[in-house]
Amino acid sequence: MKLVFIIGDAAVGKMTVGQELMKTTDLRLFHNHMTIEAVIEVFGRYDGKTISELRDVFFKNYAASDNYGMIFTYMMDFDLPSEWEYLEHVKGIFEPYGTEFYYVELIAPQEIRLRRNVSENRLKHKASKRDEEISNRRLINDDLNHRCVSYEGEIPFDNYLRIDNSDKEPDEVARLIKNTFDL
Repeated sequence: MKLVFIIGDAAVGKMTVGQELMKTTDLRLFHNHMTIEAVIEVFGRYDGKTISELRDVFFKNYAASDNYGMIFTYMMDFDLPSEWEYLEHVKGIFEPYGTEFYYVELIAPQEIRLRRNVSENRLKHKASKRDEEISNRRLINDDLNHRCVSYEGEIPFDNYLRIDNSDKEPDEVARLIKNTFDL
């Protein structure tokens, strides 16, 4: 089993790159909004506890399966110990199954992410982003209040790749990930 974490700031392209990576590998994509959107739809609001519990059900059952592997996308605030702990929590679910772990961090400046924030693909898969004014405001506020880009050399993981995908197409980034990690 392989688990590829794609981490990065809002609208950096985590889901889109994951979609492209899934097309060229036997990995399956579990992007963070698959649970976020379902919970918002049912509860009428964001409920972190329920989202986390749902993700754990997916992780536990997937880890025990005979699937090749999973891509999981996650927006991470590098300043929060709980975010690092969450990655370790997810890793702990998969470890008993001999899983290999890979970490990809995507980075791009805010002006590019604001353009991507309203892309057709993003809005198709993320209903909570469809109010463009609120979504753009949230992205800007998140940039002010959270550090979702690592410092150079901060990531301690083996199998780590940092990609500035500002000027790269998603399929090109996916090929780079696939070839770097021999997926």
